[in-house]
Amino acid sequence: MILTPIAYDRLEATLTTFAGSLADAATRAVFRRLARLDDAVRAQGETAIKNHSDAIDIITKFGIKVSPNPPQTDVSWDGAAFRSATEAYVLLHEVAHYQLAAPDRRHRVDFGLGPGPETGDRDRAVQAQTLFGLAREREEALASLLGILWEAELGHPALASLLDQNWLEGAGRAGAAAHFAANLALLRSGGFVDRYGRPQMRLRDAPTTSV
Repeated sequence: MILTPIAYDRLEATLTTFAGSLADAATRAVFRRLARLDDAVRAQGETAIKNHSDAIDIITKFGIKVSPNPPQTDVSWDGAAFRSATEAYVLLHEVAHYQLAAPDRRHRVDFGLGPGPETGDRDRAVQAQTLFGLAREREEALASLLGILWEAELGHPALASLLDQNWLEGAGRAGAAAHFAANLALLRSGGFVDRYGRPQMRLRDAPTTSV
C-alpha cells in the first residue's frame, strides 16, 4: 500500500530529487535503472503474461516447484512450492525471500515470516513464524529491493514496485536515501547482487542467529 501517493506530474521531479540525495555514483546508477518513468504502471495484457512467464523461468532456474493455485487459497510458500497464480512482481518478491531466508527457514511456511498480504491461511503462517520484529522488517526490506532488482533485470516495470513498496516515501530526506543505500549495500556484501545491482543466483548460507 502506497503511504503517500505521488502524482504523475510530480514523479519525474521526485525521482530526480531522490537520485540527487544518494551519496555515491554507483548507487545512483542502480536507482536510475529502477526509476524509468515508463515503468511507473503495472504491465497489462500480453506483456503481463510474458512477465509472469519470465518469473516462472527464474523460479525454475532455482529448482523451485510451483503450484497452479493462488496464494489466497493457502499460503504463498508451503516449504516446497510457490503458489503461482499471482502477478509476476509478487513471484519475484517471493524468489527474493527464498534467496534471503536462512537455511533453517527456507523450507518453513512463508519462510517463517508470518502471513503476507496475499496469504489465505493466515493461521498456518502464524504458527510457522519464527522471525519477528526488527529482524523480520529488515529481511522484508531486503526482499523488497532484491525483488525490484529482479524486475529491472527482466525488463519489468520496477518503478511501479518502488512506488507500491514505498521506497520513495520521504524522497529528498537523508533517511530515505540512506535506507535505500544501506539495503543495496547489504545485498552486495551478501553476494545477492553484483557491483552494478544485478541479481545473482545466490542463496543465503548463514543461520538466522547470524548477524
